[in-house]
Amino acid sequence: MTAALACLALGAAVAGCTRSAAAEKPSASKEPTAQQMLDAANDTMKALRSVTVDANAFDASGEDRSTRLRTDLKGRCASKTTWATGRSLEEMRIDGTDYVRTNQGRWSAAPSREAKPEEGITGCTWPFTTFGVAKKRKPTEVNGSPARRLLVTDKADGGGTYTFYIATEGKPYILKVVYEGAVYHSITTFSAFDEPLDVRPPAT
Repeated sequence: MTAALACLALGAAVAGCTRSAAAEKPSASKEPTAQQMLDAANDTMKALRSVTVDANAFDASGEDRSTRLRTDLKGRCASKTTWATGRSLEEMRIDGTDYVRTNQGRWSAAPSREAKPEEGITGCTWPFTTFGVAKKRKPTEVNGSPARRLLVTDKADGGGTYTFYIATEGKPYILKVVYEGAVYHSITTFSAFDEPLDVRPPAT
């Protein structure tokens, strides 16, 4: 699985679209395609100043985990991951410094430039990129908000499927992404769009 697909699995815009005068006319045939809807949603998400991401992942190894990430999608964020085993990891990235603590221990600090990907330090960015082939599914709701479901498949994923839930009222935010694979699945929700982000350095 590519890095972008993996990030979307773990956990997952009209700003970039233009419409012609003809497209303004109400017509079912002029409704955006699934791919256009996904592009528009990704553009909207990338333009956010802040967002909260809640991801729940489940796999056959029993390493089920949940993560909440509050981020400005650039260089300031805070996250907490909790595993089914009871282990937890809290992280912050603020002004070039990473703060980390496990299971309510003491915070440790180190320059962000020294963080190694294999150490699992959370990044503040998110890969809102279009991939695979998208197909429309029936409208639905996510926490009371009207949404359109888009089923996305990608050969690079080896058989897994993604279902994107795109808001159909107001801005086309991505509200939820559900990934289903042979041995792994996840549910990722997005909320608190552009709300104030209060992430401050902890006492170390």
